[in-house]
Amino acid sequence: MNGSPRIRRHPPAGPWLFAAPGLLVVSAFVLYPFVSTVVNAFTDRRTLVPGEFVGLANFRELLQDDMFWIGLRNSTLYVLGVVPALVILPLLLALLVQKNIPGITFFRSAFYTPVVASIVVVGLIWVWLLDERGLVNALLETVGAGGVGFLSDQWLLLLSAMTVTVWKGLGYYMIIYLAALANVPRELHEAAAVDGAGPVRRFLAVTVPAVRSTMVLVAALSSVAAFKVFSEVYLLAGPSGGPAGEDTTLVMLVQRTGTGLSGRVGYASAISVVVFVVTVALMLLVLRADRREDT
Repeated sequence: MNGSPRIRRHPPAGPWLFAAPGLLVVSAFVLYPFVSTVVNAFTDRRTLVPGEFVGLANFRELLQDDMFWIGLRNSTLYVLGVVPALVILPLLLALLVQKNIPGITFFRSAFYTPVVASIVVVGLIWVWLLDERGLVNALLETVGAGGVGFLSDQWLLLLSAMTVTVWKGLGYYMIIYLAALANVPRELHEAAAVDGAGPVRRFLAVTVPAVRSTMVLVAALSSVAAFKVFSEVYLLAGPSGGPAGEDTTLVMLVQRTGTGLSGRVGYASAISVVVFVVTVALMLLVLRADRREDT
């Protein structure tokens, strides 16, 4: 009817009220720091000085900074060394603990214990193990082998940090694989066994294709975490980043450059932007490789 008043329907405010606390937290602790970091990357801001706009000066300085290239090299090597191990070893571990045999719950808990342990405690334990006077070198000396400089040699220190990362992450990714393996039809393994396929053949022909999407997820998560590594290298190498700083990673360089009363916040923000771009690129490369295998 022409004379009837129009009823204006406003969107309900209830959903926004429920989402408001989460949006405030994300805005305060994720969006604002991210935007602030990007803005600071184009300034010469210091800890106690607001700074001025300098354009791409920080990024040009990065190209001439030897420590930046050392950090980029170490972070890249960390990805290459850690990711393959964290994609394959947890899958094999999940296959071992998947079977329902007496006492398997104990082993599942034992493998997952490093995940919930504090990284500081884990780091101190491994320092005690790998120090020149640590347990590992003491055992080597008892068998007549000389002491090994796990924490004093540049490459051994980086390899030791990778070992700690893999050891601590095995249980976490094992749980992810266990969830994926639970959805693999048992009939596929039985059919493959009837056709004469052995355990290795069944693993390659049945298990791997069934959990391939999970392997891509693990590769993406572990590659991003490995490129942003900080705690393991920092605890084993110390604030200096190992001998002559040769084991410094990009995140360690951000912490060293941007903290303190004279910290170069603008320059550290530029390094952070590079870390963000590289991690996004890693994610896209992993997803693109997965799509190519699907086609």
